[in-house]
Amino acid sequence: MPTDQLFVDLAQHAEGATDAVERAIECIEAFTVRFNARDLAGMDALLHFPHAIVSGGKLILWERPGQHSATFFDELEATGWQHTSYRRKQVVLATPEKVHLFVEYSRDDRIGNPLSIHRNLWIVTLDNGRWGIKLRSH
Repeated sequence: MPTDQLFVDLAQHAEGATDAVERAIECIEAFTVRFNARDLAGMDALLHFPHAIVSGGKLILWERPGQHSATFFDELEATGWQHTSYRRKQVVLATPEKVHLFVEYSRDDRIGNPLSIHRNLWIVTLDNGRWGIKLRSH
């Protein structure tokens, strides 16, 4: 990852942080592929549970997969949404087992016009040999 995309210098972090960043970014990109495919089970497969979401001042804790409503994508499509695209992914903090990423993405219509832009902090962790998203904050 080019250093101009980082908030921090990976050299100041533990050995192995560069590989961790690559794995964490692969994880969130795979999550978005599944999101765009409207694959709830596939999205859950890329989360670690319990999974935390900080929404405003509220903490939401998902203890297990299957927490999205069955109509989640129907409701999203009703807004004109067709797909989600990353605009920016920046490393905030990295260790060999945990990567904090500032992610900016847009929810786009059929011709690629952004309907909304979202800025979140996501924490991706290595648990039991697997990289997964542990926390999302927006």
